Amino acid sequence: MHNEFTAIFEQDGDWFIAYSLEIPGANGQGRTKDEARQNLAE
Repeated sequence: MHNEFTAIFEQDGDWFIAYSLEIPGANGQGRTKDEARQNLAE
């Protein structure tokens, strides 16, 4: 089963934060946008 959700990215200094409004509490962070996206997917 494959689900798709909208990811929102914000940059805070050297870090990127990713979260999804469709999944409360789901978030990820990383030094790059791609790293934040991968952490959000986990």
